[in-house]
Amino acid sequence: MHNQIKKPTKIFIMKQQIRYMFVAITCVGLFFTSCKKTDSSSTLDTTTEIEVQADDQSRFANETDAISNDANATLENLGGSYAGESPLTPQLPFTCDATVVVDTTSNPRTITLTYSGNNCIGSRTRSGVVIISFAPNFRWATAGSQYTVTYNNLKITRGVDKKSITINGTKTIKNVSGGKLRNLATRLTPIVHEVTSSGMNITFDNGSQRTWQVAKRRTFTYVNGIVITVTGISSLGNGIAEWGTNRFNKEFTCAITEPMVIRQSCNFRLVSGQLKHTGAAVTTTTTFGLDANGNPITSCPSGLLFYKIVWTGPNGNTNTHIGSY
Repeated sequence: MHNQIKKPTKIFIMKQQIRYMFVAITCVGLFFTSCKKTDSSSTLDTTTEIEVQADDQSRFANETDAISNDANATLENLGGSYAGESPLTPQLPFTCDATVVVDTTSNPRTITLTYSGNNCIGSRTRSGVVIISFAPNFRWATAGSQYTVTYNNLKITRGVDKKSITINGTKTIKNVSGGKLRNLATRLTPIVHEVTSSGMNITFDNGSQRTWQVAKRRTFTYVNGIVITVTGISSLGNGIAEWGTNRFNKEFTCAITEPMVIRQSCNFRLVSGQLKHTGAAVTTTTTFGLDANGNPITSCPSGLLFYKIVWTGPNGNTNTHIGSY
C-alpha cells in the first residue's frame, strides 16, 4: 500500500439494521456428514457430526456475511472517485470494533478494515484484517463491477462459550445487475449480486480446519420491505452453492433446492427455503420457515423460527430433528 495519499478514516461497522444486505443463509448450519461405522455407535456418531457441522456453518455464514455488510457499507458511505459513489448522508449506522484505511493510489485500490478485538458488540469479538481491493476504474454501481475480499487471520470469538474460529481466504462479490442497495425501494428491477470463492479456510479451536468453495446468487427486491432470495449457481449444477471438505476431512456438497428467502417485514429473518447436503455417507434435507411442530409458518412469528432436518441412518431408519434459529 502506498503512503502518499492514504486517507485514514475511523468508521464503525454496521449494526443489525442493515444486516439484510448480504445475509448469508446459504447452507446455514447444514454441512452434515456421517461416520461409515456399522455398529450401534453409528447413529450417535452421525448425530454428533450433524450438530457440529450445524454450528460450524452457522458461524461461518453469519460472520462472512457480516464482512460483506461492512465492505458494502464502507463503499456506499465513503463514496469518492475510488468507488464511483457520492458520500452517503446520513450514513448507514455502524458499530464500534474496526478502523478503516482507504488507499486511493495503489493498484489495485484498497480499503483495509482492521478489527480491534473490542467487546463493544457484546455477542462476540473480532480481531484481524480484511482487505477490500478493486481496479482503479472501479465503479460499484455499474453492472458487472466486482471487488475482492481477502480475509487475513480474522478471528471471531463467541462470547457465550469463548469458542473461536479463524477465517482466511478470498471471495469475489460481483454486482451483476448494477445499482445501489440504498436505492432499492425506488428501483423497478431487482439488484443481483453473485458471491464466488475458489478457496476459503476456517480453523477451529482444536486446530482442525475446513476448506470449501462458494458460488451463489443473491437477488434483492422490495415488497413491503427488502426481500432477499438466495440460490446456488455452481457449475456442478443442481443448485449447489457450497462444496469442499469439512473438519472431519469428509467431502460434501450443499445445494439450495428451494430458494432461501429473507424478508425485512419479518425482521430480516429467513422465512422459507430448503437445502440438500450430501456427505460421504449421509444425505440430509433441511427445510426452513417452520413452527415448533415442523409446519410452515403462515405469518411472521414474534418468537423463534424453526427448521427440520431429515436423513436416513445407517440402518435405513429415517431420522428427524427440529431445531430453532
